[in-house]
Amino acid sequence: MTRVLLLFVVLFLLFSLPAAAATCESLMSLKLPDTTITEAVPIAAGAFAPAGGGGRGGGAQFSDLKAFCRVAATVKPTPDSDIKIEIWMPAAENWNGKFEATGNGGWNGNVDQNALATALRRGYAAASTNTGHDGGGGPWMQNQNKLIDYGYRAVHEMSEKGKALISALYGNNARYSYFVGCSAGGRQALKAAQKYPADFDGIVAGAPALNATGRASYAVWVAQNDLKTPESYLPQAKFGLVHDAVLQACDANDGVKDTVIENPKQCKFDLKALLCSAGDSPSCLTAPQVQTAQMMYQPLINPRTKKDIFQPLEPGSEMGWNTFGGQQPFGIGTQMFQFMIFNDPKWDYKTLNFDSDMDKVAKIEGGNINATDPNLKAFFSRGGKLIQYHGWADPQIPAGSSVEYYKSVLEANGGINRVKENHRLFMVPGMAHCGGGDGPSSFDMLASLEQWVENKKAPDSIPAAHLTQGKPDRTRVLCPYPQVATYKGTGDNTDAANFTCK
Repeated sequence: MTRVLLLFVVLFLLFSLPAAAATCESLMSLKLPDTTITEAVPIAAGAFAPAGGGGRGGGAQFSDLKAFCRVAATVKPTPDSDIKIEIWMPAAENWNGKFEATGNGGWNGNVDQNALATALRRGYAAASTNTGHDGGGGPWMQNQNKLIDYGYRAVHEMSEKGKALISALYGNNARYSYFVGCSAGGRQALKAAQKYPADFDGIVAGAPALNATGRASYAVWVAQNDLKTPESYLPQAKFGLVHDAVLQACDANDGVKDTVIENPKQCKFDLKALLCSAGDSPSCLTAPQVQTAQMMYQPLINPRTKKDIFQPLEPGSEMGWNTFGGQQPFGIGTQMFQFMIFNDPKWDYKTLNFDSDMDKVAKIEGGNINATDPNLKAFFSRGGKLIQYHGWADPQIPAGSSVEYYKSVLEANGGINRVKENHRLFMVPGMAHCGGGDGPSSFDMLASLEQWVENKKAPDSIPAAHLTQGKPDRTRVLCPYPQVATYKGTGDNTDAANFTCK
């Protein structure tokens, strides 16, 4: 009996001990499914030099990095796949024991080394992917496997391979796994929660392009109306005129006049007040320009079914209207139709039909890109936490898309009292796309997510600041939707301490 007990103890200790740690260079020989490791190089502190010189600023932005192991790999889950990934892992003594997967922007055709460096500075082992192609939109969008890689598979492969490399290098699995992304990265974030609920313990989804086909359609619709005639075009020089009129009407609705609209949904104003009395001038809008400006605040609706295709821009977004309202249609939007839908680089945006063509869009997209599935039960049931945020003044991905998605999650998952334990939406007043603008756009969503995942401390509010020349000049609390930051009525209205969530 003693010998049996002793054998049991030995076996228990043997299988409980972590695997032996590896050297960075030895990871070249690590065998992973469908994967070729192309580089495994230890990088000394301050020595990282990006290929091609690193663009603007060269490699200087990496000079503060501590020593790390850089692994590059190519993953081919299908014969058509060509998923590039990089994993940056700090020296063991500097590792916080956690994994961070980073998101991309636009059509995602690059490994984001700046995002990797940001995660590394926080002690994370981090991963990034080109999502299966290099560069922007193009003919690759006609290949179904590449479309799936872009849509969701590349992030999943990156997560699996990243975790395996971490385990091999350190001899321990990561204690927690996070995903952080904004814009296209926000779409990736939601897609991960929807498709692979076990990949991440916590997710930050910023300004998600969750309805990518709807946003592309909206971009074309705006261009069709804005560029219909020379008279209908609203020049950028007049965006400020509209913006000032909106602020004049709605800025003080929240009790504080600070060039920020706390809740644009409560903003009411009449653009006809800007109508020129005669002719055209820089200080007024012609009748066609008034119609164009009004259109920017209107949803795109299917003319036959009368159902919304996409949400409009919000009051307060006017200074960024050049994204959709420039002299050319929004490139990311037109590329989707040129390459993914019609396979014609010379496709004319003026020909898009917002009824008949929408069925073709839905059929080709096939759920591969859009992240609109509200069923997050699997992610929630395993304790996953999701922080979603969006700037109300976002001129590139209208903020209402996040609000509508969150409402659909509430409906599909048992209402706010259940959902708030796992998913909270923070709308940021005055913030543009993923940052900037007149609002409090400096905040740390990952820190709040860590507290939620690791210490069970849910984010009832998140501190934020507006920066001028890198220094905070106003602070505010961000509140979980549908609450808003409300001035208490006394004290400095530039100090977050004098606001509460209601």
